[in-house]
Amino acid sequence: GVGVLIEIGRIIQQNPIDLGVDIILWDAEDQGENGGGNSTSWCLGSQYWSRNKHKPGYKAKYGINLDMVGAANPRFCQDEDSRVYASDVLEKVWRLGQNMGYSDMFVNDKTSGLLDDHSFINRMAKIPMIDIINQPDGKGFVEHWHTHADDISAINKRSLRIVGQVVTAAIYKESDGSL
Repeated sequence: GVGVLIEIGRIIQQNPIDLGVDIILWDAEDQGENGGGNSTSWCLGSQYWSRNKHKPGYKAKYGINLDMVGAANPRFCQDEDSRVYASDVLEKVWRLGQNMGYSDMFVNDKTSGLLDDHSFINRMAKIPMIDIINQPDGKGFVEHWHTHADDISAINKRSLRIVGQVVTAAIYKESDGSL
């Protein structure tokens, strides 16, 4: 996801828009205890940021969290937190991805809640945020998740390109009012 965000930042710099876009990298996401459920031991960076924004009085219209977007043939389902806290954003971004020809990735499958950085941004910062996250079976994550096999060989250039295209399109369409 970081490479996608760096490229989006470069594109915006070269093709300025009349919209503020903040790119925030969370730290200490995976510090939680096993079986944590809604545990606050996870996603420490996004929790900290939710309580200590980078600017006093900071407001954002919405956010898009990218997590595990680089696997080959990903399935980005619609998780419960995204549906509950940012349903209009979720619908717009998924429809955009599908209209761009990626309905095999941006699927309408509804999944239960999952604890990720967007959960704390939605609940604590009160900023509607969706999660683009790969859930191949609609429940869990890729086999190599949190193992030594989770390395550069697990990354697929096409998947990164597609996620980057969809998020970039969403930003530019938001800027011109067509999203």
